[in-house]
Amino acid sequence: MRLRDQLAPVLPTSLEAFLFAVYPATLLLGSIFAALDPSSRSAPYDANMRAHPPYAAPSFFAHKTNIFNALFVKVGWLWTTVAFLPFLFTYGGPVYLLTPRRVQGLVRYVLITAWWYAATQWFFGPALIDRIFVVTGGLCRTHEGVATGAACKAIGGVWVGGHDPSGHVFMLSLASLFLWMEVLPVRLRCQGVDDERYVSDGLDFARAKRAEIESQMLYGLQPNDPPAPVAFRVILSLAGLWWWMLLMTAIYFHSWFEKLTGLLMAFSGIYVIYFVPRVVPKLRRRIGMPAV
Repeated sequence: MRLRDQLAPVLPTSLEAFLFAVYPATLLLGSIFAALDPSSRSAPYDANMRAHPPYAAPSFFAHKTNIFNALFVKVGWLWTTVAFLPFLFTYGGPVYLLTPRRVQGLVRYVLITAWWYAATQWFFGPALIDRIFVVTGGLCRTHEGVATGAACKAIGGVWVGGHDPSGHVFMLSLASLFLWMEVLPVRLRCQGVDDERYVSDGLDFARAKRAEIESQMLYGLQPNDPPAPVAFRVILSLAGLWWWMLLMTAIYFHSWFEKLTGLLMAFSGIYVIYFVPRVVPKLRRRIGMPAV
């Protein structure tokens, strides 16, 4: 057995690898555009704001108050929830049944939401992003002792210094990857296409088996049991918007390293919830795998 086949349970499939590659490629594309675009290159940039000043914003999307940022990204997890839950309850049985697969889907949603909340809202005090900022030397100018960026801005302070992982990159990447990781296996299974996922009992990769085998042994989704088209299209539309706003963030906000760390934080949460269960049977039985 080839090494690649032996490690299949802990490695992304070809489709997953392509999906993961889209995100750093988007950040790179945004950085290249910002470097080549005359208006972006000539506009002043405020390192403390991690953005162009409003009076010199080179684009509609360079304004933090643009309608897409204000109405969608700022409450992005709410929109992600609104898109995901109807999808979860429109396949695998009547909408009113709380099937085992749906319970597992809800558990995955709770876990991914907990990671988003810990990183951006609260983690036994300040959120992880705020803690990273303070630990690396950041502070609230004129209001020392304030521990969060939101509190600093609320009292008119300026969040300066330190390393500030991009919360926008984190949320947009985490939310869209979450939706893709839930939707794609279901879509492929409904079309009778092998999704190439493997599972194993612990680290005994030599006995790895196709994920679809467990699906057939339990309550596997049949190809004639597709999700509601409307729910699928809503997720596609939202994922597309999240990608576009990620590109805009890559062009106009934060440093490259701050965007990269925000992306890595998103990747780490996705890996723990969607890849670790492939090699931990007890965890797999509790939180499941999409379409398995």
